[in-house]
Amino acid sequence: MTQTGRVVAAHGRHVMVLTPEGRRVLCHSRGKKNQAVVGDLVRWAITGDEGVLEAIEPRRNLFFRQDEWRTKSFAANLDRVLVLVAGEPMFSEESLTRALIAASDVDVPALVVLNKADLPAVDAARAKLKPYLAMGIAVVEVSMRGAAQSAHDTLMPWLDGRTTLVLGPSGMGKSTLINLMVPQAAAQVGEISQALGTGRHTTTHTAWYAVPGASAGTALIDSPGFQAFGLHHIAPERLAALMPDLAPGVGHCRFHNCTHRQEPGCAVRDRVGTGEVSENRYRLYLALHEELSQPPRY
Repeated sequence: MTQTGRVVAAHGRHVMVLTPEGRRVLCHSRGKKNQAVVGDLVRWAITGDEGVLEAIEPRRNLFFRQDEWRTKSFAANLDRVLVLVAGEPMFSEESLTRALIAASDVDVPALVVLNKADLPAVDAARAKLKPYLAMGIAVVEVSMRGAAQSAHDTLMPWLDGRTTLVLGPSGMGKSTLINLMVPQAAAQVGEISQALGTGRHTTTHTAWYAVPGASAGTALIDSPGFQAFGLHHIAPERLAALMPDLAPGVGHCRFHNCTHRQEPGCAVRDRVGTGEVSENRYRLYLALHEELSQPPRY
């Protein structure tokens, strides 16, 4: 007899499944490779002291990145992707762009959270984010260390009732955000790490946390920090349509197979430098298009 549950952590062939009653059950996959990811709804059965995964329910979405060598799945069944940035250290616009493109690719709304808003570098960070506000990307400012309660109250309406994946490189305050919204997260990390046999207390794997004091179904998914975010699963000809400032020109070029790089009559290039597309954003597009046009090495 099978039961239902949600995957809240995974490591190797083992996953931690949260039952509707709130129990955590260590389960393993039947095959050599585990196909379940955090956020998956699964069916499992008891076998000895553990459980065994029998099936993965159909996913609404799957968020992942792919570099030249491998694919890294983050989580499934998301309602929002939260990208955390800061001015100290100054965030990378390329990393932000890559994360936003990946979110757009799976049709999941993105939220950019500018942390450390009490520090002097916030003005420079705001200036870098101004084009994203103009594109319609939601941006909110918080100071999670300087004004924790205010940050909590600011973020809660954006998170309430949703499953949100938190992304961001090291130094942006990702762990601070998780611990602010889920005070028991650190303890849960320890328990899950011990059960999965990872023996680590840091975020080396993705983990799902229910947010206390919020509506049912409100959860944060913490992921390991990353310095590079591969987009090799996206075809270069789809890239412009996934960038909201370039997208209005797509389909209006002279040539139907326009790459928006050097062709005459390009409606996308016509937007560059007019205030609709910044020179920097267009340079990012060209660099990404070149990267995605390279043949795979694997």
